[in-house]
Amino acid sequence: MAKKQKTVKVYTTAVCPWCVKVKEYLKSKNIEYKEFNVGTDMAARQEMFLKTGQGGVPVVEIEDTIIIGFDKESIDEALGL
Repeated sequence: MAKKQKTVKVYTTAVCPWCVKVKEYLKSKNIEYKEFNVGTDMAARQEMFLKTGQGGVPVVEIEDTIIIGFDKESIDEALGL
């Protein structure tokens, strides 16, 4: 039986180059994710701020793990890769 993929959320903005890198990295690993543009989605912005206490992006949420910035090792560890 296939292992269920963990829930992945990516908080981004349209002009963030590191956000693009995070999304490309997840795609290269065939990881599905839900993207939230905190530049246009005020509810997502508030949710991200409440979880992290900051406004910088990218923020990657994998299940209960929050990763701030593009950190391949932390992403892989949280995904169990």
